[in-house]
Amino acid sequence: MRNGAKAAIVGGVFAVMVGGAGYGAYNIVSAVSGDGGSAGTAAEKKTGPPSADEVEEASRAFFAAWKKGDAATAAAETNNAQAARPLLVAYGGQAHITKVKITPGTPAGTTVPFSVAATVSYEGKSKPLAYESELTVVRGKTTGKALVDWQPAVVHPELKTGDTLVTGEAASPPIEAVDRDGVVLTKEKYPSLGPVLDSLRDKYGDKAGGTPGIELAIRHESEEAGDTSLVTLAKGEAGKLRTTFSAGAQAAAEKAVKQFAESSVVAVKPSTGEVLAIANHREDGFNAAFEGKVAPGSTMKIITAAMFIDNGVTSMNSPAPCPADAVWKSQKFPNLKGMQPNEGATLANSFMRSCNTAFVKLVDGTDEKPLTDESLTTEAQERFGLGKDNWKTGVVSYDGSVPASPGPDRAANAIGQGQVQMNPLNMASVTATAITGTFRQPFVVSPKLDNRQLATARGLPSGTAAQLKQMMRLTATGGTAQKAMSGLGGDIGAKTGSAEVDGKEAPDSWFTGFRNDIAAAAMVQQGGHGGDAAGPIVAQVLRAGG
Repeated sequence: MRNGAKAAIVGGVFAVMVGGAGYGAYNIVSAVSGDGGSAGTAAEKKTGPPSADEVEEASRAFFAAWKKGDAATAAAETNNAQAARPLLVAYGGQAHITKVKITPGTPAGTTVPFSVAATVSYEGKSKPLAYESELTVVRGKTTGKALVDWQPAVVHPELKTGDTLVTGEAASPPIEAVDRDGVVLTKEKYPSLGPVLDSLRDKYGDKAGGTPGIELAIRHESEEAGDTSLVTLAKGEAGKLRTTFSAGAQAAAEKAVKQFAESSVVAVKPSTGEVLAIANHREDGFNAAFEGKVAPGSTMKIITAAMFIDNGVTSMNSPAPCPADAVWKSQKFPNLKGMQPNEGATLANSFMRSCNTAFVKLVDGTDEKPLTDESLTTEAQERFGLGKDNWKTGVVSYDGSVPASPGPDRAANAIGQGQVQMNPLNMASVTATAITGTFRQPFVVSPKLDNRQLATARGLPSGTAAQLKQMMRLTATGGTAQKAMSGLGGDIGAKTGSAEVDGKEAPDSWFTGFRNDIAAAAMVQQGGHGGDAAGPIVAQVLRAGG
C-alpha cells in the first residue's frame, strides 16, 4: 500500500503526530485538545492516582466514543488528544473498521484490559477483526481529571508511535519466502522472522512475481520497516522469494533465545556470507540481532588481536603480559575477579583467558611499532568491513562502529567498551572474517535479485587469520569458552565477552564462535559473563547447523 495504494486511500491517510512532546508543551492547548476539557480551578483539581470509580468512568467514556466512531470525543478522553485523534480517525476512516464492540476486562489498579471485535470492510469484501489490548488511566496534569494515558498500542497492541492503519490494495504482493533448500518460512513457525519477512515483502514483493491482495495493515513510520498485515480480505498471488536462511538453523536459533530474556543471535556461513539464522527474544520486538548498537565486550578482542598482529606489535606466541591491572591515560582497567596475573603470558594465553590488562598494555604498540587512535578503526574498517555504513544485507541492518577515540576510550575500545557499538550480525561476520581471512558481507537475499553492490574490504593476511583461528580454537577447548562449547565436534573455536553497562547490575553477555562452516554470535542484555548466557545460545545454534 505504500507506493501502489489506490489514490483514494493515499489521499485519506492522516500522519500520526508524535506524542512525546511532554506535558509542558501540551498543556498550553489542553483546554481545547483533550487534557480533560474544562480547565477547572486549583480548588477543584484532584491529585494522586485515579480511584477505581474514576478508572471505570474514564475507560467507559473512552470506549463509548471509540465504538461510535467519534474520534474527537474519544481523543478528548486521553491525555494527548493531538496525537490520539489522527489514529482514531484512521481507525474508522482509511482502515474501514466498523461494527466495533469493546468488552472491558477486570481492572488491575489503573490498568484496564479489554477485547475488541470488529469488522473490516472494503469494496464489498468483509472480514472479522479480533484482538486484545489494555489501557491505563492517569490523572491529567493541568485539570486533575482522570484520562486514558495515550499510547498507540491502546488502539492495537502492534501499533507504535508514528504508525497508522490502512485498508486497501497492498503496497506489495505477498511472498512465499523459502530457505536455501526450498523450505517455506512463515512468521507463525519462526516468530523472529516476522519483521524480516515483512521487510522482504515490502522490498522484493514486486520482484518475486506475485500480485497484491487487499488487506488491513499497519503502516509504519519508517518506510524501510515494511507494512505489517493484520487481516487479509482478498488474497493476492504470492511470489516465491528464496532467502539464505536454513530452516534447521533458524529453528535452533528460535529455541535457543527462548532460554534468556532480551537475547539475540545470528548465524552466517563464512565461506559465502549467507545469513543462516536470526532470532530475537525481546519484550520490545526490536531486531537487535541486526540493528542493535551496544558494546560487544571482549569479543572485540578478535579485532584488537588482529590489529596487534597486522601492525607487528606482537603475535600469537609472542609476549602479551597479563598484570593484575593496567592504567591508560589515568584510567585504571582491571581484569575479571579471580583472574590470576601472568607476566609471562603470550597473546594466545591472554586471549583465551580474556585478560583485559594485556590488551590495554599493548594498545599503544611498541617503540618500534607504535599504534595510534586510528589504528583500531582502520583495522575494523579495512580488514573486517565494519563501520562504513555500507552493508546491503537485503533488510535494515547496522554494520557497527569503531570510532577513533582519544584518551581512555582508546583503551576501552580495544576491549569492547568505550565507544564501540556492535550487534550479533556484526560479530558473527567478524568471526567469519577471522577464520577465513576474507570479508564477505552478510546478506539474506541474493544481490543478483536487485543488482545491489555488497560492501567490500581487504580482509586479513593469511598468517593473521591462521593465528586468530587457532587462538579461538584454544579458547573453545581450554579457555573461557570451554564450558559452553563442550560436546561440540568438528573444527570449533570461540571468544567470550562481557560488556559493562552504566546503571545496570549485570553486564551484557556476549559470545561468538564457529563450527566448521558456520559462525554465530549472540548477545543477552544483562546476561552476565559471556559463557553463562550467550555461550549456550551460540553452542545450540552451532550444534544444529554445523
